[in-house]
Amino acid sequence: MNDQESLWNWDHAWAVLPDLLWSFLTVTLVVTVIGSAIAAVLGLIIAVVRQVAPRPVAGIVTLVMNLIRMTPLVVQLLFVYYAFTSVEPLTLGILVVGIHYATYMAEVYRAGIDAVPRGQWEATTALSMSPGRTWTAVIIPQALRSTIPALGNYVISMFKDTPFLMVITVTELVRTAQLYGGRNYRYLEAILLAGLIYLVASYLSSLLVARLEKRLAFTS
Repeated sequence: MNDQESLWNWDHAWAVLPDLLWSFLTVTLVVTVIGSAIAAVLGLIIAVVRQVAPRPVAGIVTLVMNLIRMTPLVVQLLFVYYAFTSVEPLTLGILVVGIHYATYMAEVYRAGIDAVPRGQWEATTALSMSPGRTWTAVIIPQALRSTIPALGNYVISMFKDTPFLMVITVTELVRTAQLYGGRNYRYLEAILLAGLIYLVASYLSSLLVARLEKRLAFTS
């Protein structure tokens, strides 16, 4: 059986693996880590603004958030890519992914904030705590403990959505696998290895989230 007829070829698997790992480390992982940081911070800001801002401002923020949530990530990537042609595609991808997921994380934070017992709010009032101190020392820490699992799930989802960046010419993990397959007429090894890398990364991320959840529960 020759090379083209065999179902699996280890030579091609070993040949493409370094390129796949490099793409994962320099693009997929970078987009996920920075995008998650943007989403976590911006999502928290959105959630707090919706709680404390005047109703017209909160309404505008909610409207924009819903518009982002209700349109596909691919459409947002393409729109921004063609609207800001002078910006590096990888930078655009990180920002779009981060903002897109911030709208989902904002809802998670909102649920966490609503779950804080009313007595905690009343206690801060009785202690004459400032609004800033109330949020940073009492409300947000308690809200975070209940939101870690859901936030972690969105980080894992972000991992799996990074292939969408290929539509704006970013050579991430899956695109690297496709390019190798096109050059060598061997797609199976590259695509399967790319899938395994995603599987391992997602599994390790889930373990990290579970460990963080237990740690926060222990310190509460």
